Amino acid sequence: MADLRKIFRVFDNLTARIIRYALFFVSGTAMAQSDGASGGGRVIGQVFDRMEPVAEAGIHGFFQLLGNQPIAFILLALTLGTLLGKFSFKGISLGSTAGSLLVGVVISMIAEATYGITYSIPGILSSFMLLLFMYALGLKVGPQFFSGLRKGGLAFIGIGVIVWALNWIICYVGAYWVGLAPGYATGLISGSYTITAILGVGQGALASGAYTPPAGMTIEEVGANMAAAYAISYVLSSIGIILLIRYLPRIFGRNAKADAKIAEADYRGDATHPVPGAPGALTMGFSPYDLRAFAVTHDSFVGRTLSQLANDFPQVPILRVVRNGTVLKLTDDPILAMGDIVTVRANVHDLILNEGELIGPESDDPFARNVPLEVADVHVGSHSISGKTLEELASHGTGGVEVQALFRGGNELPLGPKSIVAFGDVLRLTGPDAALKAAAKQLGGHAILPTMKSEVLYLALAMLVGYMVGIITVTISGIPFSLGTSAGCILAGVGVSYFRSRNPEFGGPVHEGARSFLQDFGLNAFVVVLSANVGPKVISALGGDTILWLALIGTIGALLPPFVAFWVGVKLFGLNSIIADGATTGGRNSTPGLNAIIEESGSSVAAVPYPVSYALTTVLALIGGYLSMILS
Repeated sequence: MADLRKIFRVFDNLTARIIRYALFFVSGTAMAQSDGASGGGRVIGQVFDRMEPVAEAGIHGFFQLLGNQPIAFILLALTLGTLLGKFSFKGISLGSTAGSLLVGVVISMIAEATYGITYSIPGILSSFMLLLFMYALGLKVGPQFFSGLRKGGLAFIGIGVIVWALNWIICYVGAYWVGLAPGYATGLISGSYTITAILGVGQGALASGAYTPPAGMTIEEVGANMAAAYAISYVLSSIGIILLIRYLPRIFGRNAKADAKIAEADYRGDATHPVPGAPGALTMGFSPYDLRAFAVTHDSFVGRTLSQLANDFPQVPILRVVRNGTVLKLTDDPILAMGDIVTVRANVHDLILNEGELIGPESDDPFARNVPLEVADVHVGSHSISGKTLEELASHGTGGVEVQALFRGGNELPLGPKSIVAFGDVLRLTGPDAALKAAAKQLGGHAILPTMKSEVLYLALAMLVGYMVGIITVTISGIPFSLGTSAGCILAGVGVSYFRSRNPEFGGPVHEGARSFLQDFGLNAFVVVLSANVGPKVISALGGDTILWLALIGTIGALLPPFVAFWVGVKLFGLNSIIADGATTGGRNSTPGLNAIIEESGSSVAAVPYPVSYALTTVLALIGGYLSMILS
């Protein structure tokens, strides 16, 4: 008992000290003191006496805490930014991405200007979050990507060139016209285009001697000009482009949601079902087939086995037999008896008209009615099946499985009794789990059922491949060219979803909720980290009338080119407004802008042209940044 009391005393002392230090953190008042506990208690007390508060008290301590704990900064900015993004004024809202970016910048600027606290979050975190977003987006648009290239590839390239050329002209000529010092033009291009790599190209021109500063000016001063112009134009253009891209269709009198549906139908063609691996593919839709339960009262059913009845009535398979409140095992091939309740699945029309008379009166027995139905994609891997029609396959008895759709090479085929199934096709089936697995075995494949999981193996491997491809750099005349890790990861996602549309067993399935979370959280976390690092640079760039010119030129360079390119896409190229918007935001290299039009239209079809114009303008922007430094 003495030992037990000692243990409780130690526990009480420990609990008391935890509470006191929690209060100490809130109030900022030191509360550590000796409690005169026993020997064990003194040991515990000595440990906790060495605890230090994580931050000072008051507002200053709060901002200090955010600097010491970057995760707290990210979560706070995400929380407040998402709330701000939901606020709508006359139908116009920032959205979660722009809201998170704005909140992060404001917090970091207040910390820098008021308390001299400079936030700096490792860029690897923001880069990884961006790559998650790009991969998740590629998974969604992959099946439509190649059809998009065939239908509007040249138009997408034209839009990208327009955005890049106008941006370069506005920023370079604008800086020259108002007499800004060397370095500002390159920084404006980098910030207004939100491509940080352009700063690296400009610094490379300085370091290699390709550009020599004028007399009385140092390389460091030119670099500082670039950074200042980048910071000012980056913040303004990042927020401005999100709003512009989001509302471009509305500005031109178009309904974003209606145009998105038209674009989806256009890229889908005659298909009525999502391809294998696409979001919504394994969703139970309308079916004329249904479950009904009947009591066996007719002599034609009594005394016969299930296998015999399956041969006689292949279109009305029995899925469950209930006898005296007990569900019988179908694998035992039971013999039906008078009064048994059988569950069948067939066309509702046939069931209502015929089966009640054929089997007996309908039953509402809960055991008989509780047969869950699921959807599965099955890749045909049996050569013996190849060449048979769906009618021939059904004659073998499918156990209540209905063919919902037939895909070949990622394209949906017309469905009917005479439709021929070939090796490598994908059949979308609906039915009970056991029946789906039995049908999949007959077809030589596996039943790919809906899942709540995300396939981490394929995600990691595909992102690794995309990342490695993206970092491959070729240097020509001192200018480094690469696809970029973002483009590499979105193309990796496109590749995985493309091959999955041919074979659903490849890299999946991935639950749509998990994919959507990666997309939304990845992008918003990326912009929050970026905002923490950009805010202090904005503070250092403030002062004089230079900031006004930087803000004006940077904003015009960021927003006018996409506006013109969108107009060209809709009026001259005849593109759907959502497709033109996707190509425009790709040409503008704005991933947050892409997310904005996806939110506005309620569809991811805008991402179809995005990688084409994105990849092209990434290369052109680097060339333009290098030239702007050389020509300063």
